[in-house]
Amino acid sequence: MSVLSGLEPKKVFYFFEEICKIPHGSYHTKEISDYCVDFAKKRGLWVYQDEADNVIIKKPGTKGYENAETIILQGHLDMVCEKTSDSPCDFQKDGLELEIRDGYVTAKNTTLGGDDGIAVAMMLAVLDSGEICHPPVEALFTSDEEVGMGGAKALDMTRLTGRMLINIDSEEEGILTAGCAGGFRFDAHISVSYEKAEGVALMVTIGGLNGGHSGCEIHKQRGNAHVLMARLLNHLGRKMPLNIAELAGGRADNVIAAKSEAKIVISRKDQEMCMEAIHRMEEVWKSEFGEDEPGLFTEVKEDRADQAFTQEASKRVIAYLTLMPNGVMCMERQMEGSVETSLNAGVVCTENGEVVVSHLVRSSLESKKEELKERLYAAAESAGGKGETRDEYPAWNYRRESKLRDRMKRVYQEMYGREPEVITIHAGLECGLFVGKAPELDCISFGPELLDVHSVNERMNIESVERSYNYLLEVLKALR
Repeated sequence: MSVLSGLEPKKVFYFFEEICKIPHGSYHTKEISDYCVDFAKKRGLWVYQDEADNVIIKKPGTKGYENAETIILQGHLDMVCEKTSDSPCDFQKDGLELEIRDGYVTAKNTTLGGDDGIAVAMMLAVLDSGEICHPPVEALFTSDEEVGMGGAKALDMTRLTGRMLINIDSEEEGILTAGCAGGFRFDAHISVSYEKAEGVALMVTIGGLNGGHSGCEIHKQRGNAHVLMARLLNHLGRKMPLNIAELAGGRADNVIAAKSEAKIVISRKDQEMCMEAIHRMEEVWKSEFGEDEPGLFTEVKEDRADQAFTQEASKRVIAYLTLMPNGVMCMERQMEGSVETSLNAGVVCTENGEVVVSHLVRSSLESKKEELKERLYAAAESAGGKGETRDEYPAWNYRRESKLRDRMKRVYQEMYGREPEVITIHAGLECGLFVGKAPELDCISFGPELLDVHSVNERMNIESVERSYNYLLEVLKALR
């Protein structure tokens, strides 16, 4: 039974609901990519699909627009997969359970994938229509944006003829994005050795945090569960002998970690002191965060461990987690209130004899990116580990002259009687990679209001979707 059938614009919400039935987490985009190909073939449209699951669909201009300049519409196929601990959803097999709540579309106990499913839905609605006025359209659907922009990196730009691109991957209505930060991913590998576990094993969980997008929401000072866990383990380790048996938490490095788990081994005689220290630390955090993290909790349960890291290895791991930089590093000097440089420790895991900590670094300045790269390598090496850099992508720099930006500003002014805000953002967008391959490309990003993306609280404003889609149609109409 359709949940969104009563919403406007009907076609947009129809396609959004259809793609929500298809599992499309990062690295698992083949099915949704094939869906787009099948969509095009059924409508007799030109379509191309590459090995990275990128899809390009071309549609000629409508009557009177046949010779207008081609416009590229672009969004990404993958979504971040987060869920509550009690959710039965298997993101590789199951669709999303959509709900409508207080004027927003949400998904029950999971992320919604409005980032960037709404772009896919809008683009499909444009391609499906026989009534919309538009120039020649090249609809570009990219894969794996959320995990390093792999689709954009693999894309053969020669398949596209347009030199103006509208990226529908922004999350604040009334704002045109004209630049973004660059970034890279960094994995710290801290090797560990094991010994027989002696004492009582405790599974310590820190959870209930808001989490969120590590680019758009890093400035909100939300709690990172891995940072809190590091603080707790360092505190406990200074009070009593402590061996770590396992560390785990976080699903993606571009998500502020909402949950972190550590299995520790301590002596039975220190158990009461340990429990009291954890309880006091929870009270400290609740006092520090105030009302900003209302769901924050710590939980301790007795567990079992046959082996644990040696004392020396445990200390090295705690040292790295305690000393690693995290959060906002520097604010923009020329744009008040904007973040220039940040990083996020998103995932921690224990595997193959090492603890791996995965970070996502963002900055609008290449020199600051290099500085953090060197700091992370130094931190990993000082803890007896090693670092690995991957998935580096360039910043998308603001263009002083932009025909597309001017046109979109004028249309917005005509529709709403005021100018849209034009900004550059701290989050990464694929435009940087597109412009790196085709420097003449004129790009602008926009989108409807999406809140708490990359978290189980993600929601999409229904009225904002309608306004944003109508705005897109008017922009297309004006590109004559």
